[in-house]
Amino acid sequence: MGKRRNRKRTRSSPPTNNDNDNANAIASTPPTDTVPPITHEGQMPQKKFYRSRAHCNPLSFNEAFDYPPRPDLFDWTEEHYPNHPQLSDCGTDAGEFSASSAQIHPTVLDVGCGFGGLTLALSALLPEETILGLEIRSKVTEYVRLRILASRKEAMGTGASIAGCDGDGETHDAEKEDGETHDAEKDDTETDATDRDDPNDKRASHRPTHQNASVLRTNAMKYLPNHIPPRSLSKLFFCFPDPHFKKKNHPRRIVSTRLLTEYAHWLKPGEGKLYCITDVRDLHEWHVERCEEHPLFEEVTEEEMEGDECVWAMRTETEEGKKV
Repeated sequence: MGKRRNRKRTRSSPPTNNDNDNANAIASTPPTDTVPPITHEGQMPQKKFYRSRAHCNPLSFNEAFDYPPRPDLFDWTEEHYPNHPQLSDCGTDAGEFSASSAQIHPTVLDVGCGFGGLTLALSALLPEETILGLEIRSKVTEYVRLRILASRKEAMGTGASIAGCDGDGETHDAEKEDGETHDAEKDDTETDATDRDDPNDKRASHRPTHQNASVLRTNAMKYLPNHIPPRSLSKLFFCFPDPHFKKKNHPRRIVSTRLLTEYAHWLKPGEGKLYCITDVRDLHEWHVERCEEHPLFEEVTEEEMEGDECVWAMRTETEEGKKV
């Protein structure tokens, strides 16, 4: 015969009025501590707090983006270039200032700018141009935005700190990652275009202000026509894009016959240049083949590439270029 198991039953006592009062008091007590931001504006951000997946599929990326109906309806000086060098010559004339701000728009695009190494380098190499980094990942975009603000503050001589902020709100020195100090490794804040002492450095000798550099979070494969007017770009950069190895994913590649036609629409006729760099041989051959087949593009000579300081910056200032 099976044995019946005795079960011990307990009865919970109903809550008293005092218990209810305590619960209400706890629930109604406002929090005394607020979570501080990881990085305050003006401080150099630390890359370890903003890392994200290396690539994402732009064709299925459904996050909402803000974009204007037409490029001429977007004021780039409001948030991106409030102290653009071209605005310093306007004086106090409101009409002249408004006319000048309307003429300011990106002339150099760093598509998929990553952590902003090339974007900042180009702002020093090309002080007469307006540089814009495009990034689809929100965390990485915020890192580049804070990095540009910190670089601007440091260039203005206001003593921008390299100290960051821990999750608990306490400030600390620059990140020490893998046993290396910030000053020794320069991993999180790569040196700007004029911070080197190399005598063969071809970059501009003036101190960059980075007021001509900014970053925008968007999907370049979808919303670039909403931001960039036609025939307005002098340079267009694609550095180490997602190779999309599978043949079925080749339409996702950032360089294709269809997209090259759109890029030609934005580049200045006769002087606009398209820059591509990759560490994948198959993708490099794909880029060369598509550009050679397209009637609106022609390959520059080896001499021109060797004399182009932007090619040098692509190889040395991008995070992937430093690993190759």
